[in-house]
Amino acid sequence: MKPTLLVLAAGMASRYGGNKQTDSFGPNGETIIDYSIFDAIRAGFGKVVFIIREEFKENFEKLFASKLHGRIEIDYVFQPVDPEIPGIGKLNRTKPWGTAHAVMCDKNQIHEPFCVINADDFYGQEAFEKMAQFLSNDANATTFSMIGYLLGNTLSENGSVSRGVCQTDEHGNLVAINERTKIFKNEDQKIVFEGTRA
Repeated sequence: MKPTLLVLAAGMASRYGGNKQTDSFGPNGETIIDYSIFDAIRAGFGKVVFIIREEFKENFEKLFASKLHGRIEIDYVFQPVDPEIPGIGKLNRTKPWGTAHAVMCDKNQIHEPFCVINADDFYGQEAFEKMAQFLSNDANATTFSMIGYLLGNTLSENGSVSRGVCQTDEHGNLVAINERTKIFKNEDQKIVFEGTRA
């Protein structure tokens, strides 16, 4: 069974000022998602599931359905902004919950090993190849994996960033993730951070 690519695309990219995940920038109007799906297909993924707001579906179908037809299976799952929570009710949120809620929205539509990516991040072909190999050969109900990047390669020249800094043991197993906020290079070109977030 080929693994599935779950693309988190329900956010509004408020700092960006628009729907960043569907803005085109490539030489032929490609989006960041186009590059991710292209790499995923080459790596052996068999299905892509977009987790989106219901009002995004028409635009996503317009952008991706025809170009991906016959190349990879496509499905859509809606992440409600303000879902009904048993025992609590609605909380009148203005934007969707985070990653954990997005993944839970797909629990009835994904039954094979899968990889989660953000729609507006670029990962590179090697990341998809390594993840597809893991999902096809090593993943099981108690064994998971993530792709990590060198912190210095993920900084921005346009301001500070927040990153989850990973700690591994001598066998490469993840033992902790500490979220650091306001990470940047100072005037001495050293990487520093000013805060943490639980």
